[in-house]
Amino acid sequence: MNAFSSSKASGKKLALFLLLTPFALHLFFLILLPHLEILNISLRERVSYGIYKFSLMNYEAFFTEPLYWRTFLRTAVMSILTTAITLIVAFPVAWYIAKVVRGRTKGLLFLACLIPFWVSELVRTYGWMILLRETGVISNLLQWAGLAVGPVEMLYNDATVMLGLVYTSMLFMVVPLVSTLDGMDDSLVEAAYDLGGNGWNALREVVIPYAMPGIVSGCIVVFMLSLGNYLTPILLGGKDSLWFTDQIFTQFITRFNWEQGAAFGVLLLILSSLIVWLGLKLSRQSFSETMGR
Repeated sequence: MNAFSSSKASGKKLALFLLLTPFALHLFFLILLPHLEILNISLRERVSYGIYKFSLMNYEAFFTEPLYWRTFLRTAVMSILTTAITLIVAFPVAWYIAKVVRGRTKGLLFLACLIPFWVSELVRTYGWMILLRETGVISNLLQWAGLAVGPVEMLYNDATVMLGLVYTSMLFMVVPLVSTLDGMDDSLVEAAYDLGGNGWNALREVVIPYAMPGIVSGCIVVFMLSLGNYLTPILLGGKDSLWFTDQIFTQFITRFNWEQGAAFGVLLLILSSLIVWLGLKLSRQSFSETMGR
């Protein structure tokens, strides 16, 4: 009996090892190792061809060049605003899917949220450009309705960039919210009304606290996606969009300055980690609990 129990325990350990090995290899070779190499590249200065020395020059260049750190801060602020707007728009949608509709309609609405993601981000962004450009669909409709005397250019501004980022990130906010709200007992809201509360009280005291893990999870994902987005800000914002990922692309691809580009990548990683940490502290959520919902 002891031999059987020992064999069973060994089998479980082997199964666990086999399950975790691909994840561990992926984590090490595709995430940890590349980031360590990027950090190493960012801390060196090219002396001559193939010869480098340790230096903080790449980080000093970031803080001494106003264009770099202003773009850095602008990207952070717009990513935070995008996350907030996405949450405000996605929460009623998630509530309606999770608590109002039932049966097949619920599945159809969830499918409707998925349909835009059946095509690539590039195609979706070009779709917005077709709608919003000077000779696009909306401009022509405004002229036809007499609301505009000439072509209306709605591209290449911050509002359009924000619209594109919210649209791109919507699903990643709706899914965790629906998953969290779906598990909430409806009697909790009814109890809030029975105790004399109104809709706002029930939302503030019952719904939002219960949905907080989903809110934080969705905000983390949307913020990360917005901060690291490249296509949407560049295509909808134009050459003057001033998005930090464009600065990284320029250093790596246009100037072949891998040391400076690596430093920018490390700084972007530090920024995202700090903001996520601050968000978890302010919401009093732990990362493991938030991602476990």
